[in-house]
Amino acid sequence: MQNSSFLLLKEPSGLGLSFPGDHPSPYSSPHHSYASHVVGWLVSMGSVVDPTTENQGQGVHSHVYSNPAFGLMCKQHGSNVGGEEGRMISSIPLRVAGSLVAWLSLYAWFSHRYKCRSYEWSCRLVTLTHGLLATCLSAYIGFIDGPWPLAHPGSPNTTLQVHVLCLSLGYFLFDLGWCVYFQTEGALMLAHHTVSILGITVSLALSESATEVNAVIFGSEITNPLLQARWFLREMGCYHSFTGDVVDFVFVLLFTGVRIGVGAWMLYCELASPEPRWFIKMGGVIMYAVSWIFMVSICRFARRKTMKKYHAWRSRRSEELHSKSNGHLKCH
Repeated sequence: MQNSSFLLLKEPSGLGLSFPGDHPSPYSSPHHSYASHVVGWLVSMGSVVDPTTENQGQGVHSHVYSNPAFGLMCKQHGSNVGGEEGRMISSIPLRVAGSLVAWLSLYAWFSHRYKCRSYEWSCRLVTLTHGLLATCLSAYIGFIDGPWPLAHPGSPNTTLQVHVLCLSLGYFLFDLGWCVYFQTEGALMLAHHTVSILGITVSLALSESATEVNAVIFGSEITNPLLQARWFLREMGCYHSFTGDVVDFVFVLLFTGVRIGVGAWMLYCELASPEPRWFIKMGGVIMYAVSWIFMVSICRFARRKTMKKYHAWRSRRSEELHSKSNGHLKCH
């Protein structure tokens, strides 16, 4: 996604494929997938294949689908699918609560481990942990497990997507509460967290659109570890170094390329598709607008730092030329 525009135009081969036992395919209903397996099982057992109809030129599949036993099995399976989906939705609040407790426990452990540091140090470590974990998981979902978010926005949620969204929702609830309690962030960051929480909650409640929500999490969290690295370098007095310059450069590059560049293409696909609900699309517009507000601040920061580096270079260059000129005059 970062370096190849071809990936944005065509769904990579092997992405978004579903296998038996993994999760419902976004390209077909669970009933159709189950029917295919049952048909194969019935054909292999030879329990419903009528040689007379087969000899008459009628397809085996058409005879199997007309069998009353098969219809009863499909009906029973449909009720099981509905029951499993209902149980999954009902267990979502418990999963989110477990995620929230896990992040609170991790914060408490960091606070105990680094007693000499501030509370923000521990919170930043939790944020760094979530950034790394969410980036890896959302990248796996988008690039390997599927479905491809640029081609299938608004598709039904998969089991893995639900797990990742519950994990991130618990973190955003923790971080929003921490920011409000300690009053460390401005209105823009609080709005970003609020929209993220609402978007994830709506996607989980509707059991759809987790594909694009997961893609937004990937685009948002891929720059988060670098943002935390800048803060830790500054706290340790190592920010004004080559490492700090590299971190700043990669951060600006990723933010511009992924959140602004790829984000624009993702928003276009979201708005052009008839599948997502209108409020999901509105949430995407708000998140992209927030990214642009951040981008304006980043551009100002990059300009200030570039000018500062340029003036420092000119000053050193001037001193070098001055010292060489003085040495040349002394030799004569």
